[in-house]
Amino acid sequence: MKDFEKLRFEILINASVENVYRNMIQKSTYEEWTTVFSPTSSFEGNWEEGSKILFVGFDENGNKGGMVSRIEKNIPNKYVSIEHLGELKDGKEILGTPEVQAWAGAHENYIFEAKGKQTLLKIELDSNKEFEEYFAGIWPKALEKLKEICER
Repeated sequence: MKDFEKLRFEILINASVENVYRNMIQKSTYEEWTTVFSPTSSFEGNWEEGSKILFVGFDENGNKGGMVSRIEKNIPNKYVSIEHLGELKDGKEILGTPEVQAWAGAHENYIFEAKGKQTLLKIELDSNKEFEEYFAGIWPKALEKLKEICER
């Protein structure tokens, strides 16, 4: 069993669950709220349960990189679970290296709860100790950006 820390974040958004769910995964708004992680953040693939999805971006030299993942569960407007499987480096999928094996199998879960006309969005993600501080600093900013998009 890998030594993951379970990190939790949440935000109350003045928008319906359907609005929050749609803006989280719709390509144009996904690319907007995830600029907090990377200015060129995007995805290739789709959010259907069981499908492979690549979370991608480009470095300063124009090389494509990111994460190779799988949509483990997608219950629209309720719950999304992503399992991270490997890394994308220079456009190539890397799955079996020791570096990748240290975090492969980590999950990122999104829970959508209706609170009247608002939505409580909860994020749970597995993290190695080395990324805990980074995620603690960046995830609240990403959620604020998503809130801003959903409330406009």
